[in-house]
Amino acid sequence: MQFRKSKFSTLAAALLTASTNHVLAAPALSVLGRDFTFPNRIDGLPQKLSDFKGLQINFFQTSDDVKLAYWEAGSGKPLIFVPAWSANGANYINVLYLLSKHYHVYVLDERNQGLSQKVSFGNRIYRYAMDLREFNEHIGVKSAYYCGWSMGVSILYGYIDLFGTKGIEKLVLIDEPPSILSRPGMTPEDRLQSGAIADSVEGVGPAMSAHTGTSLMERYNAMDSPAYANSEAFARALIPVDTAAVNRIMHDHASIDWRDVIRTKINVPTAIFTGEYSANVPSQQWMKSVIPDSTLYVYSKAEQGDHFLAFKNPFKFAGDLRAFLESGGDVNGSQQTDSQIDIKELMRVETSWNGVLYGAYPKGTAEPVVARVTIPAHGELPWHSHPMPSFAYVLSGEITVEDGKGNKAHFMAGQVMPETVHTVHRGIVGDGPATFIVFYAGTKGMPLSQPADRPVN
Repeated sequence: MQFRKSKFSTLAAALLTASTNHVLAAPALSVLGRDFTFPNRIDGLPQKLSDFKGLQINFFQTSDDVKLAYWEAGSGKPLIFVPAWSANGANYINVLYLLSKHYHVYVLDERNQGLSQKVSFGNRIYRYAMDLREFNEHIGVKSAYYCGWSMGVSILYGYIDLFGTKGIEKLVLIDEPPSILSRPGMTPEDRLQSGAIADSVEGVGPAMSAHTGTSLMERYNAMDSPAYANSEAFARALIPVDTAAVNRIMHDHASIDWRDVIRTKINVPTAIFTGEYSANVPSQQWMKSVIPDSTLYVYSKAEQGDHFLAFKNPFKFAGDLRAFLESGGDVNGSQQTDSQIDIKELMRVETSWNGVLYGAYPKGTAEPVVARVTIPAHGELPWHSHPMPSFAYVLSGEITVEDGKGNKAHFMAGQVMPETVHTVHRGIVGDGPATFIVFYAGTKGMPLSQPADRPVN
């Protein structure tokens, strides 16, 4: 859940006076009415809204006559984001920008949020789940990746409870407890596994605002990430929150216990994201234990591991998300013959893990190299670069890679790491040894790597 107080957006009201028979589809710059300059200049992210070419804000009508807004950009496999309580597509501006280079990305503004219509009816999680279903029908999506954050996770649980997982190719869940409220008869272990933080809806706000140094509200207000400061400044300037409108869903949202859905109905590859700053880590660990084929990402405090991790560390999140979506699982469709040969494409990319285009292969006589590399626990590779494209399949263990600009990505067993070319970087292995099969697309006599000095930021 996300808390923000602000006045109602007259811009949204003006946009929603358009004829209900007309679906507004226009560049975001045109819909929002002006450009916006982000306060922090960050390499790899837009400096102005106008730098984000192809970003659109569109609208559609639900079956109960509510006009909902959605943000979209990019092309390819659909990736649908379902935001948190009070959030909207503006919060996702950096995530949209990074991931739209690889997917057709959508962010749906729920009713009463963002640029969607403000109404006094239908404020139930299951109605929001139906809105998501009708949104899918509107854009004609049959199969997609789905990513929920906070209350958006609850909406996805409601969707799965109603419609199952058909059409959900992979599922991503960001830091939402299975049950915000405690239930009669809960043991202390039950409370920990469910993530219950209060005994009543009235107690939720105080629990999230407690002065602990790590509470949700304190982490929300901590502008300790330039990327997050940019997206928050954008959202607050152009799409203020109607507090009364977003509060209409809170009682229903906080009151539902989703543990049965999590235990019995999620049967697709699932990634779970949380962080050391979050009180939800135990409940996310429980989810990992009961959801088959699931992967848990726990960001450290240094990696901005809190409720807003996707926006505070968008480069890492986008990299981790892509690694999950493009490894394991049947991303581009498996091709089977009568002899039951199963071919699963693990990765197809144009850029390295930090978003840099590969360009052309080196000139010369081809001399590809395949190497098995094992690094001991807590091993730190020295700063280095590669003169050719290379790709590492993680056989076991895990590694965090970072470049000189502070971009980071985390890879675990079963994932494929698209290495950088001519970019100084290093890798740090986790608590156990890590083993990789590395494919180097080099030419005759070319070194596999070259030592480099530690970058100076």
